[in-house]
Amino acid sequence: MANKKDNFWIPYADLMTVLMVVFLFISIAYMGLLQIDKNKKQKIFKDYKETKESLYNDLNTEFRNDFIRWNLELDKDLSIKFTNPKVLFDDGKSDIKPEFQKILTSFFPKYLSIVLQNKYNDKIAEIRIEGHTNNIPIHETVDPYIDNIKLSQDRSRNVLQFLRKLSYYKNLSLEKKQVLQFWITANGLSYGRTLDENNKLTYISKKSIDNQKSRRVEFKIVTNSEVLVDEVIKNMK
Repeated sequence: MANKKDNFWIPYADLMTVLMVVFLFISIAYMGLLQIDKNKKQKIFKDYKETKESLYNDLNTEFRNDFIRWNLELDKDLSIKFTNPKVLFDDGKSDIKPEFQKILTSFFPKYLSIVLQNKYNDKIAEIRIEGHTNNIPIHETVDPYIDNIKLSQDRSRNVLQFLRKLSYYKNLSLEKKQVLQFWITANGLSYGRTLDENNKLTYISKKSIDNQKSRRVEFKIVTNSEVLVDEVIKNMK
């Protein structure tokens, strides 16, 4: 009888040992995956920070002599704002005024000299041309927000159309045109993102709308890292 008991417990002990070894390997593998995931997240945040800083510094250097004369503002979110509505469009209209056409003709080549650098080839996900309005109704209507959506979309579309007709753009290589067509979008945001007197979003600051500053056109860069960071944050939540 003793031998039968020994024969039973020895295989059982071996089985428990095997299970413990398997569990140990699974634990080690899981810890390794967690470390890889952590390193990946750290790299994403590092790339995000470095890319935004690099683009900001390059844009700031390129346009340092133009901020005042063109009424430009460069934000840390990589948006360049044209903030003088008097030179952009007439009230309620989407036709680009002659002065703004001259500015865009000089602005666009300088802007592309930054974003089309080889070091940013795989860093940029999108370049948004955004049209923004104030919250003053264009005319009597049921939904003035939608009316201004159309107006802001028309304005951003007309800016993009104007840029594509420039001789500078037409002389770009086919490869660069394809990149720009992939990157650049025209967006109308109506008065969803109005600004206060300090150029802060009124939705966040809760301050009164500055009607003049809210009427603007923005060129905004969205980086690939920014998209990945958003995904990481969602997963963390």
